[in-house]
Amino acid sequence: MKTVRIAKPLMLGLSLAISAATSALSQQSDWSYSATIYLFTPETEVSLDTPAGTLDSTLSFSDALENLDLAFMGTFTASNGRWSFLADYNYTNLSFSNETPGPASSGLDTSFKTQFLSGYVGYRVLETPTASVDLAGGFRWFSTETKFNLLPGTAPGNQTSVDSSWTDPVIGVRARVAFSDKWSGTGFLDYGGFRSDSETWQVLLTADYAINDRWLLRGGYRYISFDHDINGNDFSFHQSGPVIGATYRF
Repeated sequence: MKTVRIAKPLMLGLSLAISAATSALSQQSDWSYSATIYLFTPETEVSLDTPAGTLDSTLSFSDALENLDLAFMGTFTASNGRWSFLADYNYTNLSFSNETPGPASSGLDTSFKTQFLSGYVGYRVLETPTASVDLAGGFRWFSTETKFNLLPGTAPGNQTSVDSSWTDPVIGVRARVAFSDKWSGTGFLDYGGFRSDSETWQVLLTADYAINDRWLLRGGYRYISFDHDINGNDFSFHQSGPVIGATYRF
């Protein structure tokens, strides 16, 4: 069940955040919050190394919206003084086709349902009137149901599926620079896994425009990568492309 899959890492992340907040911020009560809904329409690359060869699928940016079946993406942030807590959730359901080289196959159909949840505890190490830098640590949970359908050609067709989930520790840094009363820029970089059979990292850059004290519009670029060994086979998932969203601060 999807509810069980997402509940475990989500409850773990919330428990860690609540525990850290209770111990580190027990004397403070000046909390601020923000929630963001965003659209990420990336180029997507999915590959799986198998004993029979490598299955490699690519969905271009121009075809992302056309092939999108369902998506939800959002973040939530709570901050108090120098401390902050951030959760970022992404769900996509995509299906698309690729041509294959040579006559052995007439094409490769790929479909996947993918979720990832990142949770961070951040601490502000630098703050000036126009800039701030936070160091962060936490986790990233990834879950996928991916199906590769290699269509028959001169060789018979073949179906391969991946149904797996895992969690990696991550560390990161976030920087924000104010250019004017309305315009600012945000950059976020993280890296995780720290073992030979699992690696993840991402870069997020946005230009932010404040409509008023409550609403903020964001637009930019994101690259996120996952590499993980599943039953001795290397599975990789990479997404890169534009991101646009709206943030409500309260």
